[in-house]
Amino acid sequence: MFDYETLKLIWWCLIGFLFIGFAITDGMDMGVGGLLPFVAKKDDESRVVINTVGAHWDGNQVWFITAGASLFAAWPLVYATAFSGFYFAMMLTLFSLFLRPLAFDYRSKIESLKWRTNWDKALFVGSMVPPLVFGVAFGNLLQGVPFGFDELMRVTYTGSFFALFTPFTLLAGVVSVAMMLMHGSTWLVMRTDADVAKRSANIGRVVAVILALCFALAGVMVWQSIDGYLVVSTIDTMGQAQPTMKEVTTGAGAWLTNYNASPLLWLVPAIGLLAPLLVAFLLGLKNKSTSVKVTAFVGSSVSIMSIILTAGIAMFPFVMPSSSQPNHSLLMWDTVSSEGTLGLMFIVVAVFIPVIIAYTLWCYKKMWRTVTIAEIEQNKHSAY
Repeated sequence: MFDYETLKLIWWCLIGFLFIGFAITDGMDMGVGGLLPFVAKKDDESRVVINTVGAHWDGNQVWFITAGASLFAAWPLVYATAFSGFYFAMMLTLFSLFLRPLAFDYRSKIESLKWRTNWDKALFVGSMVPPLVFGVAFGNLLQGVPFGFDELMRVTYTGSFFALFTPFTLLAGVVSVAMMLMHGSTWLVMRTDADVAKRSANIGRVVAVILALCFALAGVMVWQSIDGYLVVSTIDTMGQAQPTMKEVTTGAGAWLTNYNASPLLWLVPAIGLLAPLLVAFLLGLKNKSTSVKVTAFVGSSVSIMSIILTAGIAMFPFVMPSSSQPNHSLLMWDTVSSEGTLGLMFIVVAVFIPVIIAYTLWCYKKMWRTVTIAEIEQNKHSAY
């Protein structure tokens, strides 16, 4: 169907698509969880906020599971190396994610203010820690991760957990968290009314501006102070996985090589910078029509997609650069599974991704409504 080179490109695009899908769908749920303590001032308002995502949060996590499984199957060396280097960060994320289903299911089982407040805190932690960790991890990918391979292709990670946190990686974490909070606020503006919607709009407007500023600052740091990576030897795009047979150099501004080679690509970070400002403007309007609310949500989604693509385009063809042994950096050309595996997996995802998209859209269509306090009061025993 496709040759090996084309399959490698397809899977780079597919994995990017899956992670963007996860950021837009489940990231929205996490943003709502992060906003919960700030937009809900009483129990009924908390239940309104939770019920805007209660019917969909577990379905949205399918994107995360699919992306992780695809990463394991298509880029096994990346999966193994990432878990070696980011093990404690991954475990922190995993245990934080455990709190989310527990909070959703247990919060309203007992009519106790203390009980529900504690579960609200658990939902906040489970919603904010993962995007923070993901952002810090992405920042580390741009900086480079200290790992290398021996003659038997056994990976050795020479960093530490606390070494993952630098000014740039923390800034990347702030960008990630701000994206989720902005996205969650636009969702709540669409799905709630009265005070919850007003508070969500006010917070979302501020967070959107913070996102634009932090994204711009991160771009300046990538340009001026972060050493990028560049392959200077010939790449065998049809070759099997052998990540140590190339020459890589580093230097300030190297991550801008693809943008300088194709100036039209500058539109991607430009959209990533301007879209949050558009969202802030729309959320600041006093009288928000349905079209304004929808446009704000779409603008937030476009912003998330553009910011993730900005990093992906900058790093291409790198997937996981090595700061300690640059020549051992993992590329999407030399860290993939066999041609047969990629071809078989492509057939599988070609069937199941449309199914995931279809049932997700169907569920949102069937359950779309404005969640109000009156609805919660009428369904006290069935609502979250």
